[in-house]
Amino acid sequence: QVQLVESGGGLVQAGGSLRLSCAASGLTFRSYAMGWFRQAPGKEREFVAAISWSGGRWYNGASVKGRFTISRDNAKNTVYLQMNSLEPEDTAVYYCAARNGGVPTSTSGYDYWGQGTQVTVSS
Repeated sequence: QVQLVESGGGLVQAGGSLRLSCAASGLTFRSYAMGWFRQAPGKEREFVAAISWSGGRWYNGASVKGRFTISRDNAKNTVYLQMNSLEPEDTAVYYCAARNGGVPTSTSGYDYWGQGTQVTVSS
């Protein structure tokens, strides 16, 4: 059974930083591309970042480019999202997702999803 468990969310002031983690189990982690998405109330789920199985390719969504960094540790079966210069508009539930092959940037490209972790940025 595949499980993706996000952690690291919380409340932070604008301009602050958070690091999200997503621990994966039940799959061959090093074979999977990983992605981060977010969903704010009343809005569609939005692409944030994605990384290839090796970590050699990565992509960011336009709204977070230059502020967020995705990385992974295949020895720990974990993917990270370092979020800097946070803005109130970054407030959302953040989800990690896994895909066997490719590095999709759309929600439809992923096979497995975590339950999400709340990030709230106060102004």
